[in-house]
Amino acid sequence: MTQRVLTGITTTGTPHLGNYVGAIRPAIAASREPGVESFFFLADYHALIKCDEPARIERSRLEIAATWLAAGLDPQRVTFYRQSDIPETPELTWLLTCVTAKGQMNRAHAYKAATDANEALGEETDAGITMGLFSYPILMAADILLFNAHRVPVGRDQVQHLEMTRDVAARFNHLFGQGRELFVLPQAEVDEALATLPGLDGRKMSKSYDNTIPLFEGGAKGLKDAVARIVTDSRLPGEPKDPDDSHLVTIYDAFATPAQRSAFRDALRGGLGWGDAKQQLVDLIEAHIGPMRAKYAELMAHPERIEEALMVGARKARAVATPFLQTLREAVGLRPFSAVAQTAQAATTGTGKPALPVFKQYREADGLFYFKLSAADHSVLLQSRGIAEGREAGAWVKRLKTEGAAALADAPVDLTADRAAVEAALAALVAAQE
Repeated sequence: MTQRVLTGITTTGTPHLGNYVGAIRPAIAASREPGVESFFFLADYHALIKCDEPARIERSRLEIAATWLAAGLDPQRVTFYRQSDIPETPELTWLLTCVTAKGQMNRAHAYKAATDANEALGEETDAGITMGLFSYPILMAADILLFNAHRVPVGRDQVQHLEMTRDVAARFNHLFGQGRELFVLPQAEVDEALATLPGLDGRKMSKSYDNTIPLFEGGAKGLKDAVARIVTDSRLPGEPKDPDDSHLVTIYDAFATPAQRSAFRDALRGGLGWGDAKQQLVDLIEAHIGPMRAKYAELMAHPERIEEALMVGARKARAVATPFLQTLREAVGLRPFSAVAQTAQAATTGTGKPALPVFKQYREADGLFYFKLSAADHSVLLQSRGIAEGREAGAWVKRLKTEGAAALADAPVDLTADRAAVEAALAALVAAQE
């Protein structure tokens, strides 16, 4: 079974080397695994919670999108989009808000931290706290549930929000599912083995500590200047050094092969000077990120290419989101008004016989193949997700026509109407072939 993995990318600040090693590189590697359908989105709605500087928001989105693309994220293989390009996200946020208990939001870590800080300063409990901050976990839940992600890579500090997402999804399923599981209950994926890169002073690399090594900013000179500031001990060239007690070695290890790691350690034990060791580190990192930096510079010089990639991703994302949200709208009662006669009986052909539902297969601008099943009144009953090969899309249409509802369990489709109506339509197609 294909697993959907969804990754949200914060769109504030400029990425540094620690972000690359700890988040960007492993996420891109995971997106290339077989059996994985990856969704990556720029969380620019989330950025508005903390930042009210439009120019900074705009610049950061561009820099971060360019960084991920330069680092090897393949927009043809994954679905890469901006959160703000998916209007279904805020609509689903509202549907989820209406079933989320306020008491649950009161316990969210970010809100609690803000109120605790206010009380410690003698301020009113909710001073300076916006509804954006308070409702942040619901927006995060909508990001995840809109695409029914099975797995969501998060830091340990975000696990609580995934648990809230599961709770909200389960409540929605209970209230409106009528026996169906509208939402998949997602799993938080915390990889304890992921590297946390130390900064210049040995603490975790973080902008808040002002100890970062730039990823692309400042070019090769910026990298060399930062590495030169890495704190080391006072041992002189020729004196043996302990590689296990140096965060410079930890940074080296993040880019080196096993053979390179061993040779570097032996050289330090043999008296390699810290200046030469830092130059070796610069050369190693530059070999990895130099080509990426060149691609980054090219993308930043041609932002229209980034825009094109994101719009392709938005179309792919909405091909999933739009029909699914229609299902959710109907589940909560936001249904189109129709005459009783139209809903009570199928439209008929000129011969007086009920008209059969119709499959339509087509190809979208994203290069993927799709199919949908429409009722006689032209309402869409089910919508496929994007499929790489037209032959595979055709095979699924054939299976649904011959096997009926039995094929729904495995089919790459989202229901856009009541399941009973879909099953009835498929049964009619099966019967027509007998």
